[in-house]
Amino acid sequence: MLKMSAFPRVAIMAALITGLLMAAACVPVSLPATTAASSSQPADTDTQAPAEVEITHYSGTDVAPVNPGTVVVADMAALLSLHDLGVEGIAGLLGLGVPVPQKYAEALNNPAFEELGSVWEPDYEAINALEPDLIIVAGRSSRIYPDMKEIAPTVDLTIWEDFYSKFQEQHRNMGKIFGVEEQVDERLAELDAKVQEVNAQAAGAGRALILMTTGAEVTAYGPGSRFGFVHDTFGYAAADENLERDATHGDAVSFEYILEMQPDVLFVIDRASAIGEEGKAAHEILDNELVAQTPAWQNGRVVYVDSFDWYIAWTSIPAFFQVVEDVEAGLQ
Repeated sequence: MLKMSAFPRVAIMAALITGLLMAAACVPVSLPATTAASSSQPADTDTQAPAEVEITHYSGTDVAPVNPGTVVVADMAALLSLHDLGVEGIAGLLGLGVPVPQKYAEALNNPAFEELGSVWEPDYEAINALEPDLIIVAGRSSRIYPDMKEIAPTVDLTIWEDFYSKFQEQHRNMGKIFGVEEQVDERLAELDAKVQEVNAQAAGAGRALILMTTGAEVTAYGPGSRFGFVHDTFGYAAADENLERDATHGDAVSFEYILEMQPDVLFVIDRASAIGEEGKAAHEILDNELVAQTPAWQNGRVVYVDSFDWYIAWTSIPAFFQVVEDVEAGLQ
C-alpha cells in the first residue's frame, strides 16, 4: 500500500481553507442597526442635569437642589419673580400681613398655599411637616435664615448694596436653581433695555430727592440707600449727597429741609398705603406752602410712585418694571 506523506495532506487542507475564506469575502455582511448607529455616535457621557447647585448668596454659600419639588418662600418679592418666570412647586408663602394689590393676587394669594405663618411669626411646625426641598428667604426674612437652614436647604436672596448688580445676580441664582436660566436672561435683558433708556436721559434731568411718608412723618433717601437706585442705577443727580445710607426708613426731614434742597424732581413713597395703615395720604402731607415753592412742585415733577412695588416688592422683576416707569415719569 502506498502511503501519502504528511506534507501533501497539509497542502490540500490549506488550499481548501483558502478557498472557503475567499468565498466568504464575496458575501456582503450587514451589521445590526444598533451596532451601525452606535458606531457613528460618540460614547455617551453623563448627560444628566446636575442634581444640586452651589449658590453664593447674602448670608453665605449653600448647596441647593435643582428643580426642587416642594418650595417654601419667605419673601413676597422673590415669589413674584418666581411667578413671573413660570416656576411651579411653591408650597407656601410666609407673608407680611399687608394688603396685596389685585395685580399680584394670583401670585401671592394662591388658595393652594399651606398656612405657614408670617415672616414675623413663622409656623415652624407646619414648615417642618411639609418636608420642603428648599426654603427661600430674603429681605425682611433674612433674619430667620439660620432657623430655616435647620429645616431644609435654604438660600437668602436678599438684595441691598450695589443694588442693580445684585438684583441681576440673585435672579440668575433663581435661574440656576429652577432651570429657568433662559427665561431669566430674557427678562433681565428686557428690563435692562428700559433701565438704560431712562439712564441716558436722567443725567441731565435735574436733582432728585426721594421722600417717604408715614403718617405725618417724612423721611428722605439719597445715593447708596435703600432707594438709591434712583441715583446709582438711573443716573439722577442727588439733591442731597449726605443723607444716611444705612437707615432703613431714611433720614427724618422737615418741610423746611425739602425747600432748602430745592429738588427738581420728587419721588414720593406712601408707606402707610403700602402696609395698609390709616392716616393722611402722601399727597395731602406734602401739599403745603413750603413744598409748593420747590422747582419739583412748581414744574409738576412730583411723582407719587407705586408704594407697594417700591416699599414691599421692589426686588422682584415685575415690581422693578413698575419702578422704571415711575422713575421715567420724573423726566417729564
